Amino acid sequence: MRLLALITALCAFGSVASAQTTDPALTAQRAAQMLERAALTMAEADDARDRVDALTETIRAYEEGLSALREGMRRAAIREQSITVVFEAEQERLGRLLGVLQSMQAAPAPLLLIHPNGPVGTARSGMIVSEVTPAVAAEAMELRRQLEELALLRAVQETAEDQLSAGLTGVQEARVALSQAMAERRTLPPRFASDTEALLELTQSAETLDSFATAIRALDVMAADTRLPSFSDQRGQLPLPLQGRVLRGFNQADAAGVTRPGLILAAEARALVSAPWHATVRYAGPLLDYGNVIILEPQGDHLLILAGLGELFVRAGDLLAAGDPVALMGGEAPNREELIVSDPLASGGELSETLYMELRQAGEPVDPTAWFATQDQ
Repeated sequence: MRLLALITALCAFGSVASAQTTDPALTAQRAAQMLERAALTMAEADDARDRVDALTETIRAYEEGLSALREGMRRAAIREQSITVVFEAEQERLGRLLGVLQSMQAAPAPLLLIHPNGPVGTARSGMIVSEVTPAVAAEAMELRRQLEELALLRAVQETAEDQLSAGLTGVQEARVALSQAMAERRTLPPRFASDTEALLELTQSAETLDSFATAIRALDVMAADTRLPSFSDQRGQLPLPLQGRVLRGFNQADAAGVTRPGLILAAEARALVSAPWHATVRYAGPLLDYGNVIILEPQGDHLLILAGLGELFVRAGDLLAAGDPVALMGGEAPNREELIVSDPLASGGELSETLYMELRQAGEPVDPTAWFATQDQ
C-alpha cells in the first residue's frame, strides 16, 4: 500500500502541475501579440502627426512586450526543469515497477494462485494488484501528457527566442529614432525665464543632492502656466517613470547600511524614462556623482528628482505633459544571448541599470510609494 500511496502522490503532483500547463505558452503568445503591435506602430511612426509621441508609444509597447516575453520564457524554463527533475527521480522506480507487473502478467495463472499464506493471502495479493495496476496506467497517461507538455515548452522557447531577437532589434531602432526626433524637434514647448548663470552656479557649488534640491526650490522662477492639472489629486495613481521594478524602498538600507530618502528602481539598459505627470523641468544635466539628473516640478510645492540617467531629452524650463519622454537610461542594451534564460530561477538579471527617484514636498523628502502605483518589491 506504501507503493500505491507514492504513485497516487505523484499523480496528484501531475494534476496540480497540469493546471499551469499552458500558462508559459499563453504568456509568450500574449507577448508575441504585443511585439507585433509594437512593430506595426513603429512602421506607422514616420507618418504620424507627432512622431515623438508615436515613437514613445512604440518604445513602451516594445519594452512591455519584451518584458512579458522574457517572463514567459522564464516560466517555460522553470516548468521544463520541474518535469525533468520528476522524470529523473522516478525513472528507476517506474522501470522496476513496470518490470514486476510485466513478469506477473507473463507468469502461468496457477502459479499466481499459490500464496504462502493460503487463499486469504492470494486474495489480498489480487486486491493489491487490482489497485496498483489502474494507478500505474493512470500514471503512464500522466507521464505521456508531461512528455507532450515538455515538447510544447521547448517549442515555445525556440519560437520566443526568434521573437526576442526581432523585438530587441525593433526597440533599438525605435530608441535611435526617438533620439533623432527629439534632437530635430522644431516646436519646443514654452519655457520658464530661468537664470542659466544661477543654475550653473548652483551646480558648481552643490555638495549634496539634498542641498541642490533645496537651492533649486528657492531659485526665483516665473511660472509660465499655473493651470496644470492638480498633482496632489494623483496621489497613489502615478505610474513609475520607467518599465522596471522597485529594488530598494524609501529609507531602506542597502548592503553597506546606507539609507536614501527615495526609491531605487531596477531597469533595463537604455530603458525609456517618461514624466509621470505634467511638470516643468527645473534642472537637467550632470550633478556630483549621480550621473545625469532631472528635477521636475509637477506642482509649486513638489519636486520630483530622477538621478542616474543616461541620454537626456529635456532642458531646464521645458514644460512637459504626462508621459512625455525625458531620457533614456545608460548602459549597453542587452543582446539576445544575454536575455535568454540560462538559470530559470534567476529572474531580473537583465535589469542592469538603477534609477534613483526622490519626491519632495515643501522641501522635505516623502515616501514616493504613497504616490506611485509601484509593484511589490
